[in-house]
Amino acid sequence: MIRRETFVDDILKDIRAVISQMVPREARVTEVEFEGPELVIYVKNPEEIMRDGDLIKNLAKVLKKRISVRPDPEILLPPEKAEEMIMQIVPPEAEITNISFDPSVGEVIIEARKPGLVIGKNGETLREITQRVHWAPRAVRTPPIQSQTIYSIRQILQAEAKDRRKFLRQVGRNIYRKPEYKSRWIRVTGLGGFREVGRSALLVQTDESYVLVDFGVNVAALKDPTKAFPHFEAPEFRYVLDEGLLDAIIITHAHLDHSGMLPYLFRYKLFDGPIYTTPPTRDLMTLLQQDFIEIQHMNGVEPLYRPRDIKEVVKHTIPLDYGEVRDIAPDIRLTLHNAGHILGSAIVHLHIGNGLHNIAVTGDFKFIPTRLLEPAVSRFPRVETLIMESTYGASNDYQMPRDEAEKRLIEVIHDTIKRGGKVLIPAMAVGRAQEIMMVLEEYARVGGLEVPIYLDGMIWEATAIHTAYPEYLSKRLREQIFHEGYNPFLNPVFKSVANSKERQDIIDSGEPAIIIATSGMLVGGPSVEYFKQLASDPKNSMIFVSYQAEGTLGRQVQRGLREIPLVGEDGKTEVVNVNMQIHTIDGFSGHADRRELISYVARLRPRPERIITVHGEAHKCLDLASSVHKKFNLSTRAPSNLDAIRLK
Repeated sequence: MIRRETFVDDILKDIRAVISQMVPREARVTEVEFEGPELVIYVKNPEEIMRDGDLIKNLAKVLKKRISVRPDPEILLPPEKAEEMIMQIVPPEAEITNISFDPSVGEVIIEARKPGLVIGKNGETLREITQRVHWAPRAVRTPPIQSQTIYSIRQILQAEAKDRRKFLRQVGRNIYRKPEYKSRWIRVTGLGGFREVGRSALLVQTDESYVLVDFGVNVAALKDPTKAFPHFEAPEFRYVLDEGLLDAIIITHAHLDHSGMLPYLFRYKLFDGPIYTTPPTRDLMTLLQQDFIEIQHMNGVEPLYRPRDIKEVVKHTIPLDYGEVRDIAPDIRLTLHNAGHILGSAIVHLHIGNGLHNIAVTGDFKFIPTRLLEPAVSRFPRVETLIMESTYGASNDYQMPRDEAEKRLIEVIHDTIKRGGKVLIPAMAVGRAQEIMMVLEEYARVGGLEVPIYLDGMIWEATAIHTAYPEYLSKRLREQIFHEGYNPFLNPVFKSVANSKERQDIIDSGEPAIIIATSGMLVGGPSVEYFKQLASDPKNSMIFVSYQAEGTLGRQVQRGLREIPLVGEDGKTEVVNVNMQIHTIDGFSGHADRRELISYVARLRPRPERIITVHGEAHKCLDLASSVHKKFNLSTRAPSNLDAIRLK
């Protein structure tokens, strides 16, 4: 360890020498340190560096490092005084709605309804803020719906600033440590989500580093830990955890089958390192993990982790935007690319060694444009191994075209409303709910719907997070929001359900309505309560718009079971008679269907040497692997959990 620390100190000594030559003395550099995947330069006079717009770019070129310039903590104006000064500098017409500080990075976030006025002509107002308060200002547009999750995350980061800075420095020193070995081999081990859907977890190993991609939980199998959790007992994983060797965890997206076990690692002190993901994924997975605790409490089950463990996940998360290239270990460089699945979902690209090998892990992805998102990225600088999902990988897994799916959805809704019934749409709070909202909103706007659309569960809060990240949405949605001045998420046809009393009032009402409720697979959440009370009435309908995993109540109903025993809150079993109409409209899935999967491989550039199929029932992974091999003459595999594959 001492040798590694000395190595990093020597690197920093050389870097400081270069900085002293290139950075003007007037900037008054006080400290240079690695913090996470960045080299941070602290200065007492940041405006001197801002004078030369190319200085940081040239410095990064010479040092071959990602560089951030931050004000020395000693010169920062106290937050109360800084806020007062900012309000004096920024014109009232900007309509500032919130100012928050992140001392760990010396940044002040200024939310305003007109952020352009916070920036000023050619950035003049931002420069004045920097000069007067010394905090690095970031202007953002006020989200039209306030998110309690985002607010809580900012509070955590502000309160834990000192610990977080210390953590980031530890991460930086680990990334730039002296390599013990020259990278010679790479292997991947399936810890979950191989030939199955749920508990996704993939361990990437080199002779120098260990990185985990996703760490999820199978919520449909919680009664059986051997099926619900990733394989902690895998010898290589057990060794990595016991010895504290895991360099990083990367999360492709927020759904619990990819992120749900992260807080568990912190509860039992199995990991204390960095988590990399996009900003929306950080916020959405925080929301879903908190809801997971509540659902377990409601079901009388001891939760797998506590709120404070989720807080630790937030503290240890380093958010990256699409396209940002970062070192995350001595021999591994990470880039995240749009996956088109849900807000912030990412394809993970790992560049390993000095050009030794490149891996792309798709996570869950969609390869056609949707109302909500752009399609997944299919072009990379290099990729030798592609690890891709196979949720709809079987030869007959063709989804209905999107326009037909939308037409069918409206038909079912109209038929149900005509007979005086209610439409229940169980949907994942993140992704499918917002996609369905956009379809119904457009139809309501042109006068096609005259019934309320109720949003129950986490859907309203998840939607609030969507509105905070418009840059991650589809081009069409961005145009509507920014250029046309209309935000479809704010259509008054949407009604948020605040509590169980309002929910019961909706159920008891004799009026037709559309209800979008979590969870999407009828595994906990308000959708189960609606189902139990609406199922017996043949006037009502339920529409499945997303994948129903094996073992879930949703899969049972989808298969046509008409008498379903359910355990009530009092512990007694009641039989639910299903007389309502059941429809499945699969064209809304956030997963690529068989046609898209094959098209993705065909359009992938460059062409990989090897494709590994995962995240699908066994026969689907095998079918897709076989078909890709025959069609493209590529090496393919469909490994099982605990299989280890050497890539190099």
